[in-house]
Amino acid sequence: MKKRRSAALWLVCAAQATAFGRGVSPYLPLNLEPEIERQIERVLILADKPVMTRPIAAATVLEALPKACKVDAQLCVQVDRYLARYTHDTGLTDLSVEASATNGSDVTLPERYGMHNRSVWGASLQGYIQPNDYLLVNLGGVAYDGEENPTGSMLSLGFSKAQLDIGYKPHWFSPMSDSSMLMSSEAPTMPSVSLSNYEPLTRLGLHYEFFVARMTREDHIAFGDGFTSGNPRLAGFHLAIEPASGWSFAINRLLQYGGGARGGSSISNLFHAFVNPSGAQSAAPGSSQNAANQEASVTSSLLFPGKVPFTVYVEYAGEDTSHGKNYLLGNSALSMGIHFPRLWQHFDLTVEASEFQNTWYTNGIWTDGMINDGHVVGAWFADQRIYNDQIGAQSQMVRLGWDGAPFGGLFELRYRTLENQDYGPQTYRRFRDLTLGYSRPWKNYTVGVELEGGQDVFGSSFSRVSGFMRFNPDSGGLSTMLADSLEGGSYGDDGKRGELFVAAGATEYRVTTDLTLGAPRTTSPNSTSPHFELGARRALTEHQDLGTRVEFENVAGHSLIGVRLLDYRWRFDNPLAISAYLGAARYALATPAYGFYYGLGVQYRNVLPGWDIGLDVRYNDNIARDHLLPSDPPNVGARNDTFYDVEAAILTISRKF
Repeated sequence: MKKRRSAALWLVCAAQATAFGRGVSPYLPLNLEPEIERQIERVLILADKPVMTRPIAAATVLEALPKACKVDAQLCVQVDRYLARYTHDTGLTDLSVEASATNGSDVTLPERYGMHNRSVWGASLQGYIQPNDYLLVNLGGVAYDGEENPTGSMLSLGFSKAQLDIGYKPHWFSPMSDSSMLMSSEAPTMPSVSLSNYEPLTRLGLHYEFFVARMTREDHIAFGDGFTSGNPRLAGFHLAIEPASGWSFAINRLLQYGGGARGGSSISNLFHAFVNPSGAQSAAPGSSQNAANQEASVTSSLLFPGKVPFTVYVEYAGEDTSHGKNYLLGNSALSMGIHFPRLWQHFDLTVEASEFQNTWYTNGIWTDGMINDGHVVGAWFADQRIYNDQIGAQSQMVRLGWDGAPFGGLFELRYRTLENQDYGPQTYRRFRDLTLGYSRPWKNYTVGVELEGGQDVFGSSFSRVSGFMRFNPDSGGLSTMLADSLEGGSYGDDGKRGELFVAAGATEYRVTTDLTLGAPRTTSPNSTSPHFELGARRALTEHQDLGTRVEFENVAGHSLIGVRLLDYRWRFDNPLAISAYLGAARYALATPAYGFYYGLGVQYRNVLPGWDIGLDVRYNDNIARDHLLPSDPPNVGARNDTFYDVEAAILTISRKF
């Protein structure tokens, strides 16, 4: 009986997925309807679809439903009913109102399009008109005390491999769900023109997005011997590959340019800045107009199959280049997250952590910084500091959802914390934000309440009690009779397509230090230290694996932690395997240093059942930190940083599960 029900559900989902054809697709809300947005991302995880950018195309989720239906039937029903509102010629997809009682500090609420704590009301509206498969008119907006922004209003035309969006499309360039270093929903949405695809290209599963946006007016753009005022432009680029189900890797770029007397750069100047970012960024404030303020990131996401599936994702970003090399990221930021879409039947759990070095969202030419309407265009935690203060910070977030209450509905508990570094002139306190929310369907609406409170970075408390109502009609989708008869499926995959492992061993290393310009480079003698790893991998083919892992060492008395963005392994028919990897490293000095690392490895598998022996050679390339403390060496010329190269050979024994 269960097999027949699953087959029927699969057929209904597959039929629904054809509704868009291969024309344009509407986008799902971004941080406007958190309850359904979390369910949608759970569907994608269960369907082996990594999330690398947002907003998510509705067609992407519809195509993922058949696979997710086999795993979690009830979740499939809920998401399918929501998506049905996008399958008509016209429709109202979102109507939300919120009323709040607030107290205390007027902090910016994270990732709410600039909304602040003392705003006692908020509203959002989204709808569409679709005359044919290749033309879509989206109408929408976000409003709260002191701000109205037409977020979601855009004209979309084209088809699945090249969709052109003109208007107020939000952009989020990261697999992280609570923050994004390059682009997020922290600031009001900019008007933009973007070109992207939701149907992957070639066997590599290519996804791309290009956009050009107009930022709000800035009055302090350096030009000549003074300043000019105007609207800078922001160009964005995203390119991702998904060569196999469940793993994706992407590179992302932002270029801020032009404004006022600087005008808008020509295509050739932008191309020069894109291919030679180090040269374009090093220009002095009064020099040629093709100088650009740039940010870049490398991101990856791995979905782990099993009875308890989860996804691990990493973002390594840089505010500029380092050491005059285009491929090295300077003033770096490292973010990691793990998401369990289903724990103990009724829970889901997300844990994320981020750290960034100084100078993020500040610049010597666009001196107002990488901001729009007074808010950073990237991660929310950079708004929790004195304007333009060049300091680093650490942030963590834990979110737990529960949908198993006997009276129904969804509970969500979220805790955020932020600690700014203390080497600047300003003294900061730890930021804390605890939120408890409850929502449930009621007639044609979702109603809920949210309690939020905490302490800002200056030690002042804040609190907020909100009640909200969202339009939530039963738009059809799966038939009620079929939905009510479905039993939940099993979670995950019982096949041996994925494995977890731990490893321990020893590292032999030497460190080369480039202290400052003009000083000789020094190399330490060879030393040894313990080495520990925790990782996950999944099989792609009979011989190939992809995975990720976190590595821990002590190098010259300081902690060195590495996170692999790309961890590839080829298994031979005999016990041998070879690997190649690329990762980001954090070296815990007086202030943290960051850089890329890469290496090669060989393994002898199953020396005992479940046990492997491995040997790796690794190179940490120009791990860098700025001179920020009185004890740091004096700056020479324009250089203000120190670089560390770490060469290592690592012997490990690992246990896989």
